[in-house]
Amino acid sequence: MKKLTSLIAGIIFGIGLTVSGMVNPKKVIGFLDIFSLQGGWDASLAFVMGGAVVIGVIATKLITKRGAPICDTQFHLPTNKIVDKKLVTGAALFGIGWGIAGICPGPAIVNLINLSAPIIVFVLSMVVGSQISKKLTAK
Repeated sequence: MKKLTSLIAGIIFGIGLTVSGMVNPKKVIGFLDIFSLQGGWDASLAFVMGGAVVIGVIATKLITKRGAPICDTQFHLPTNKIVDKKLVTGAALFGIGWGIAGICPGPAIVNLINLSAPIIVFVLSMVVGSQISKKLTAK
């Protein structure tokens, strides 16, 4: 049941990313390039992200009022409230990568359906980078 629920949630997330245009690297770069040299700045993703944050905050407040989630015995929420070097470095690397490629992990996985070589290379690089990070932080 837990895996089926995760699959359904992933599919809904992928549909949302597709409908909002966040799977299109050109649209994302159009948003990130506020000094656009190729036309006007595309602010539409700000509305997508703002809408997601508002819905996420409200849904999290409502859901965490329950004693436990439906498909698990407890919530698995982050407990670390410290902003440390590891967090800042990871966030910076994520932002730089998003700015260069115009795509982040969720949209990359959704774009695998297109079987394009750049997306396959991106996802493979993401998996390799994740495994290297796990090895380095395990020490």
